[in-house]
Amino acid sequence: MKPVETKTAVAHLVEERVPLFLWGPPGIGKSSIVRQIAEERGIGFVDLRLSLLDPTDLRGIPFFDQQAKQAVWAPPAFLPDGSVAEGILFLDELNTAAPMVQASAYQLILDRKIGEYELPGGWAIVAAGNREGDRGVVYRMPAPLANRFVHLEMESDPQQWRRWALVRGVDPSIVGFIAARPDALFMFDAKSAHRSFATPRSWEYVDRILKSTPERELLMPLIAGSIGEELAAEFLSWRAAADELPDVEAVLEGRERAVPEDPNALHVLASMLLQRIDADTPTETLEHLLAYLMELPPEFSVMIVKELQHKGVLLEKAPGFKAWIGKFAYLLA
Repeated sequence: MKPVETKTAVAHLVEERVPLFLWGPPGIGKSSIVRQIAEERGIGFVDLRLSLLDPTDLRGIPFFDQQAKQAVWAPPAFLPDGSVAEGILFLDELNTAAPMVQASAYQLILDRKIGEYELPGGWAIVAAGNREGDRGVVYRMPAPLANRFVHLEMESDPQQWRRWALVRGVDPSIVGFIAARPDALFMFDAKSAHRSFATPRSWEYVDRILKSTPERELLMPLIAGSIGEELAAEFLSWRAAADELPDVEAVLEGRERAVPEDPNALHVLASMLLQRIDADTPTETLEHLLAYLMELPPEFSVMIVKELQHKGVLLEKAPGFKAWIGKFAYLLA
């Protein structure tokens, strides 16, 4: 499933308190999606990395109750205690945890309690992990445990990632590069021995690196450490070729009509325009934009208009939209 559809499906299952297991390769945003659902709903969120726990960490430690004259289990403080009525207990890396930890998790998932602890009724359980072929250390999940989940498999999607990146203000050169090279968003090869490879998560690291404005000589090793040497060299070469762009503010004020000839530069320019325009943009600015789009190559002009419509920008309110439709209608069929 693509990220948007996965998020919708997970939200439905969380609402009904149905345990689910989210499968997918590393770095595609599994944990981010679950966290976003909790934040958007204003509910609690507890993230447990089970691969870092021992069986007693989850079950708790026994101690002797002198008054009751019996041993009882002291539940761990990191589990939801009921002070927050609703939330998501996220069991990340469940299938990389040791078998004894999985056994403890099995009781928590099956009975919603373990030892003296009981999970509050308003909390949903979501687990996640990498697939067995993803070059990670994983343990095969026992059939009884697997049967307690609804299983969803998530995959990356370049178009959805680009839309997310535009909203988040990711560097336009990255967004433009992924537009030109969609396959570069996710280049994980389970058979490869390389430590660095491109994923949505590692491209976020590249964005942070660029925004930190490192010295020029550090760019290559820093980016190569995120996405690998070969792809880093290609991205930086592409970024340099697309470096000469018209002033976006001048374009939106109607003072600039120059159009880059390099397709790489056009991809970056498209990303910059898409980040600059939103549903609150004045009609006058939209009119200047449409006049500039009339000068762009048809495929770029149509792509920008479609993405703006997806963002909820009402281009129809600008008088120049009819002229734009008249010129590019043949590509909209």
